[in-house]
Amino acid sequence: MIAASMRRRLLLSTLIAFVLQVVPLPVWVAAARPPFAVLVVLFWSLIAPRIGGVGLGFAVGLALDVYRGVVFGQHALALGFVAYVAIRQHLIIRNKPMFEQTVFVALLLLACEAITWAIDGFTGNTTGGWLRWLPVLTGPLLWPLTASWQAAENRARR
Repeated sequence: MIAASMRRRLLLSTLIAFVLQVVPLPVWVAAARPPFAVLVVLFWSLIAPRIGGVGLGFAVGLALDVYRGVVFGQHALALGFVAYVAIRQHLIIRNKPMFEQTVFVALLLLACEAITWAIDGFTGNTTGGWLRWLPVLTGPLLWPLTASWQAAENRARR
């Protein structure tokens, strides 16, 4: 029962994050849009690694690849890597203070963006300017809200 409820919440939150990630916005707002899809993959990789793990990251990454029309597997590789690192460290990170969790998330967002940037460069696509790196700064600002939802999930599981 609990697993089915968590799967429903995982699917709903992933769908909402994907919609927030791809909804058209003006250029100046879209540049600062937090990477909602990466944040939701991180959240589920930290709170329920068996339900939302590397497979979730890979699936969300493929969906982003198809939507954006980039090299197939680019975001899948980046989100799969982020999910893998989060799963490997989930027992440690969940017990850290909020500031350290936010730094961990910021580093993983930086790694995700660096992977997609490198693949863009290797394939000859435009690598973008400094605005490409802005979501790496805005994403961690949402992590305290996400982690508070994680604390509520932990209380519900007890």
